[in-house]
Amino acid sequence: MTIPGLRAWWWRRQGLDGNLAGRGASEVLKRTGWARSVGGAAPYLALFARAGIGRQAADEAVAKLEIHELPSARGCTYVVPASDFALALKAGQGFGGEMNTARKLGVTDAEVEKLCAAVVAALARGPLAPDELRESTGGAARNLGPEGARKGLTTTLPLALGQLQGEGEIRRIPVNGRLDQQRYRYALWRPNPLAGSRLSAEEAHTELARRFFRWIGPASLAEFQWFSGLGVKAARAAAGPLKLVPLKDGSELLMFTEDREELMKFEVPRKPQYALVSSLDGITHLRRDLKGLLEPGDLKRRGLADQVGEIADLPSHAILDRGRVVGLWEYDPETQSIAWASFGTPDKALKEAVARTESYVRSDLGDARSFSLDSPKSRAPRIAALRKAGAG
Repeated sequence: MTIPGLRAWWWRRQGLDGNLAGRGASEVLKRTGWARSVGGAAPYLALFARAGIGRQAADEAVAKLEIHELPSARGCTYVVPASDFALALKAGQGFGGEMNTARKLGVTDAEVEKLCAAVVAALARGPLAPDELRESTGGAARNLGPEGARKGLTTTLPLALGQLQGEGEIRRIPVNGRLDQQRYRYALWRPNPLAGSRLSAEEAHTELARRFFRWIGPASLAEFQWFSGLGVKAARAAAGPLKLVPLKDGSELLMFTEDREELMKFEVPRKPQYALVSSLDGITHLRRDLKGLLEPGDLKRRGLADQVGEIADLPSHAILDRGRVVGLWEYDPETQSIAWASFGTPDKALKEAVARTESYVRSDLGDARSFSLDSPKSRAPRIAALRKAGAG
């Protein structure tokens, strides 16, 4: 199996070859993996690149609770299909570090439990925004002063909200229904998605491993360990029941036997297949092996070495062809256009792919932030570098 063959395989498993066209948001996420969400456009771009799903359809899936953003792997937020709500919550438990910080500020577990009860009682009357919750819970939530602010914990309310979300007791609802904004109201989650789950922590870890290796296998245990946030021993124990096999003798890359058999018969598409994805797309984010998706000479083309360099994550959104990163892009709200540069000479199909995504971002999203703090001003240097280096 060649490197281009592996890239094209990951490309297909991730649904970027068009095999999921016409499918719904829930099925896309179930088949290709949970979409990382940090207040940016990543979930929308993932659904559009794989199945042509527009923002309205994605937002409707959120409103119907077919998909939902919740704390999951490593305690990080992902957009998850309904079939995985319980698993995702289980996978995220035990990773919140805020309580350790809070204890150093004099906050007790009993105080947070009391606040949790007050939040649940307040939400029994209907969804509330954080300011409304602070008012409704009275003195149960308190300010942690300048020292708390320096440690990123202004009040005790986020502690209760985080704990209740992790327990499936409450969920947060985007104020305007969008996944690329970070203004929320909170509501009771009834029935609690964990109520019918009998998964132990160990069983949840194995189920997470099962999904991971289906989404992006072959992959290494170290890559699964990073995604899951587990220790070396726990990651190995989680994958043990799956009976994974190496890609080839001596390889660290593991996969299911039936997937390996399919991979050995797989043929790389002869014609280019382009997709514009976010910097946090599953094909790069799940394994974090950026070098494996690049040709060695790509970094030297068009002066883009300083854009990628020796990092594990992309500095800008990616243009891919059959699993290979062949360029970078950013959206420029000022000109309502995509600034982009390819590592080779762009053909007609690539220009069409750029135009298609540009139209989607302009009409559906308005912008394509990488994360919540990304702004047109902060990305201006990246946009200028791409325009200088390429055709966008």
